Amino acid sequence: MMLGLAVSFSEASAQADVLSKIRDSKTITIAYRDASLPFSFLDQSQQPVGYAIDLCLKIADAVKQQLKLPQLTIAYVPVTSSTRISAIEDGKADLECGSTTNTAARRKHVAFTIAHFIAGVRMIVNVDSGIKNWPDLRNKKVVSTKGTTSVRTLTDRGQVRSLNIVVLEGSEHDASFRMVEDKKVDAFVMDDVLLYGLRAASKNPAAYDVVGDPLSTEPYAIMLPRDDPAFKAMVDRAMAQIIQDGQLNKLYQKWFLNPIAAKNNINLKMPMGYLFRESLRFPSDQVGD
Repeated sequence: MMLGLAVSFSEASAQADVLSKIRDSKTITIAYRDASLPFSFLDQSQQPVGYAIDLCLKIADAVKQQLKLPQLTIAYVPVTSSTRISAIEDGKADLECGSTTNTAARRKHVAFTIAHFIAGVRMIVNVDSGIKNWPDLRNKKVVSTKGTTSVRTLTDRGQVRSLNIVVLEGSEHDASFRMVEDKKVDAFVMDDVLLYGLRAASKNPAAYDVVGDPLSTEPYAIMLPRDDPAFKAMVDRAMAQIIQDGQLNKLYQKWFLNPIAAKNNINLKMPMGYLFRESLRFPSDQVGD
């Protein structure tokens, strides 16, 4: 079953500003992150690679075929968390391929296609801690990284007060994880995919577990320009096809369940979450904010 789109390709073709630019220049520009493992990062040769990059390359190939271009050049533009939205909004890139959450606030500036990942706020603990879920944190110490929303999420859910949790802040993610390694805290609360990455890169990955029901969910999706229905229709159709013919599952296996050659063969060993797996049954760009 193909994704239902409010604007058909034929109806929107007259407004295809991005498609016209791609057709004329024979180039599609991809914005990438240099250290967002495993979504978008630089390999040893300083080339952008990753799960989201692979998805964008497949979308680019679909654009090439539908525009009947004999060749299509891929141009890359580096972005950061603070420049990624403006890069799309200002026309510096056609697609942003990383780990950006689809939110209502961001949709005032950019558009999003179907989510390629759903992250959840969970925790990483030592396997011998006995901690499996949030009630197990009663009278325990937890850490999260300064400036992030994870501890606020924990507090908003009433967990901190009701469980008498002591909350500490790490200066950055590595410092927070070291507090778990050194057993100075009982758990590190953060987006689960980041926790799996820290575990995979640690000296002894088997010593740690990522546990807990997700406190919140964040749908990561590829960004593209707003108010260009023809380009969005083409990207949505390509993404839906990638999901429906099993290509996304293969890419997930490659980047989340197997050694990553481009990153010293570390293995996230992160099974696909239930919410994301279920979302792939009915592909949609609609998310609950």
